[in-house]
Amino acid sequence: MRIILFTGKGGVGKTTTAAATAIQCAKQGKKTLVISTDPAHSLSDAMDMDLTPEPTEIHENLWCMEFDVYYSMKKYWGNMKEMMRAIFKFQGVDNVIADELSVLPGMEEGAAFLWIEKFYRDNMFDVIVIDSAPTGETLTLLSLPQVTKSWLTKAFPGQKFAIKTLGKVVRTTTGIPLDKGYDEMQTLFDKLEFIQQVFLDPEVTSIRIVANPERMVVQEAKRAYSYLQLYGYNVDAVVVNRVIPPVNDEWLKTYIYKQKSYLEEIEESFEPIPIYKVPHQGDEVFGLKLLERIGETIYADQDPTQVFHKEQPIEVTNLDDGYEIKLRIPFIKDEEFELRKFGDELIIDINNRRKSMFLPKFSNYMTLVGHHYEEPYLTVTLKKV
Repeated sequence: MRIILFTGKGGVGKTTTAAATAIQCAKQGKKTLVISTDPAHSLSDAMDMDLTPEPTEIHENLWCMEFDVYYSMKKYWGNMKEMMRAIFKFQGVDNVIADELSVLPGMEEGAAFLWIEKFYRDNMFDVIVIDSAPTGETLTLLSLPQVTKSWLTKAFPGQKFAIKTLGKVVRTTTGIPLDKGYDEMQTLFDKLEFIQQVFLDPEVTSIRIVANPERMVVQEAKRAYSYLQLYGYNVDAVVVNRVIPPVNDEWLKTYIYKQKSYLEEIEESFEPIPIYKVPHQGDEVFGLKLLERIGETIYADQDPTQVFHKEQPIEVTNLDDGYEIKLRIPFIKDEEFELRKFGDELIIDINNRRKSMFLPKFSNYMTLVGHHYEEPYLTVTLKKV
C-alpha cells in the first residue's frame, strides 16, 4: 500500500490536489481511497457530490470518505471518554470540569489516525490519499501518539496499577468497567503508534506540500518542511498551485512579477525536491472532469504513487548544553555566506542573495555560537542562553 498525504496552509488547494491525485491513481487501475481529515468538508464540494464518513465508491477504483469528527469519535473514542470522565468524577472533580478533562488531546486527529490504521491493516486499498487539515493540525496529527501518552502519564501517575485497582472498586460501586476500559485505551495507543511508524516509512508514506506563490504561504511551507524533516517524515514533492501564466494585462503585471520571484524562492528553498506547477484554471475547480485535468497537468505521464524523492536534509544532534543542526545547502563556499538567527529563523546571506530556513521551535531560546560547512552540509551549533 502507498499513503500520500497533502499538507499546506489553509486555502492553497490541498483538497483539489489530493482529489486530482486520487483520480490519477484510480485511472491506473489502483484501488484508491481519498479521505479528507479537514473538518471544513471541502472534499464533497470538490467532488461535487455528497460524501459519508464511511468509504463510498464514486467511480471505478475510486472511493471517497469525508471525515466526520463526531461519528469517528463515537466509533473509536466513546468508551475511552466515558472511562476518563468516570475516573475524574470518582476523584472528586466537578462534573463540568470532568467532561472537559475527559477529552484527550488530539482526539479528533486520533480518530483519523485510527481509520487509516484499520485500512492499512486490512489491506483494503492500494493507495490512500489524505487531504489533511492545515499545516498546524497535520503536525499535531503526526506527533499525536507521544503527546497523548505524555498527557495520560501526567494525568494518572502510576497509571496502569492505579486504574486497574481503582477500576475494580468503581465497577463494584458504579458498574463502569474502568480496568477493561484502560486495556482498551492501551490497545488504541498501540494502534496509534503502529500507524505512526507506517507514516515514518518513506517506502510507504509520502508527504507532499501544497503552496501558492505568495509570501505568507511560502514561509509556512518552508516552516512545515523543516518540521516534517526534523520529525523524520519524508517530503517527496511540492505542488505549487494557482500559478498565473504570462498574460498581456497591465493590471496583473505586478502580481505576475511577484509570483515569479516567489517561484524562484520555492525552487531554491526546496531543491532537490521535485516541484510541480499547476496553472490557475481561471475558474472554480470542482467535479471529476476538471480534477482529472489537473491531475494530468501535475503528473503528465508519471505514476503519482511513485516516491519522487527520498532524503533527510535536516539532522539534529544533542550536545551537553545545546544542539548541533546539520542542514543540506549545496553549492556554497564558506567565505560566501553570513549567518544570522532571529527566533526560530536562520537567515543565510549567500552572494547578495538571502535564504531563510526554519529551525525547531526550541531554537527560539538558544544562541547561534558557531558553524562550519562541508559540501553539501552546513552545520550550526546552538547553545542555551
